[in-house]
Amino acid sequence: MSTEADIKATVGDIPNDNNLNVTQEESCKKGFCSMRHGLALILHLCNFSIYTQKMNLSIAITAMVNTTVASSQLNVSTERSTPNSQDFWNETFQESKAPVYDWAPEIQGILLSSLDYGSFLAPIPAGYVAGVFGAKYVVGAGLFISSVLTLFLPLAADTGVALLIVLRIIQGIAQVMVLTGQFSIWVRWAPPSERSQLTTIAASGAMLGTFLVLIAGGLLCQALGWPYIFYIFGGIGCACCLIWFPLVYDDPQNHPFVSTGEKRYIVCSLAQEDCSLGWSLPIKAMVKSLPLWAIVVSYFCEYWLLSTIMAYTPTYISSVLQANLRDSGILSALPFVVGCICIILGGLLADFLLSRKVLRLVTIRKLFTAVGVLVSSGILVPLPWVRTSRSTTMAFLVLSSASASLCDSGALINFLDIAPRYAGFLKGLLQVFSYLAGGIAPTVAGFFISQDTESGWRNVFLLAAAINVAGLLFYLIFGRAEVQDWAKDPTFTYL
Repeated sequence: MSTEADIKATVGDIPNDNNLNVTQEESCKKGFCSMRHGLALILHLCNFSIYTQKMNLSIAITAMVNTTVASSQLNVSTERSTPNSQDFWNETFQESKAPVYDWAPEIQGILLSSLDYGSFLAPIPAGYVAGVFGAKYVVGAGLFISSVLTLFLPLAADTGVALLIVLRIIQGIAQVMVLTGQFSIWVRWAPPSERSQLTTIAASGAMLGTFLVLIAGGLLCQALGWPYIFYIFGGIGCACCLIWFPLVYDDPQNHPFVSTGEKRYIVCSLAQEDCSLGWSLPIKAMVKSLPLWAIVVSYFCEYWLLSTIMAYTPTYISSVLQANLRDSGILSALPFVVGCICIILGGLLADFLLSRKVLRLVTIRKLFTAVGVLVSSGILVPLPWVRTSRSTTMAFLVLSSASASLCDSGALINFLDIAPRYAGFLKGLLQVFSYLAGGIAPTVAGFFISQDTESGWRNVFLLAAAINVAGLLFYLIFGRAEVQDWAKDPTFTYL
């Protein structure tokens, strides 16, 4: 992590040229044609690639197995595809000659959640290593490993389930290196006044990747065969590596293409910040902090529901609604694109209420969390009882995703309120619990579905709703929005 002395030293390394073009420096402050914005765009592509690789099995598995459509499903809606349409896509699927596996639902659940089995151990070490050795090699190595393993997943599926699970676990750890390590790069590249702008450009690639893989995944399965989902998106990741390593540097001072004006602007902006805090952490105080535990519990509970929806939405639409692969991909993408829009709108509404002093910050955090949890959970519970109507089911899934996105303006960003000094560490800690939920939830869902298909889906949604509401109650009781004492005092006795 950068120190104040390091930044001042870096400022001193820049030649003090009195003839420096002031107009050039001013354009560096305002323009988007800069190296830092180019870096944000490259990270956007990296996040896009990683999330296509995270989601590709969720859509491909509907074509990889022959047990997703249960023979016991009755009361098929008249809104579903006609037999002729389904036969056409089945014939297309057979012509692709893609292998099909006899994986039980519990095996499918393990495969879908295996990406998170090792991931919950990686965020904190990945953030630390990126801070010590630089984000360029940590993020680049993670992107390369994940992309190459994606190319080999079809071969691993042919070899056996055990090898596929092992590769998915390694791939999940590599993806954490990208998703966590990238935040260290903004310590030296993002001026404080542009930090939200730059990080938002980079992070938006995740939503775009999820949306596109769900839209295109079903079409690729039917036109070319499910292995091409892994070949195409793994190849895109490898192409991103060819851009990443030559164009990304940890420090603008060492970048060969950054202009002198932009370099001066970035370094001088960062020199105004207090970066004296090192890696020391008030561990004991954090462990005893109920407001922090309230956020931790909320992360685990809310990501339990999110992980279940992300992993099983394509399977639910394909098996329960009996949609073909093309329709399954398109329908599965709808909740995510609506959720992306509502995340932005929810943030604008929260800032509006706070800036106009309509509500206190703690009230805003708890209100948005309560609405997000109660509405999303309440909509999912009756979902199995409306399965006879595809339009009603999709409306419920879209409304659930839209309401759940309000939590991004509630408990999910509350750690910035209670301990901004330790935001990086806490984000890594919270990611651990989100990955832990992502590793458990799909496995439990697969177990329920394997016992009985009809009651299994009902139990999956009931359990997710119960866990989510329990986390909400804990957060409403112990959640706070003011900076905690252990995050204020720089003279705290650290462990």
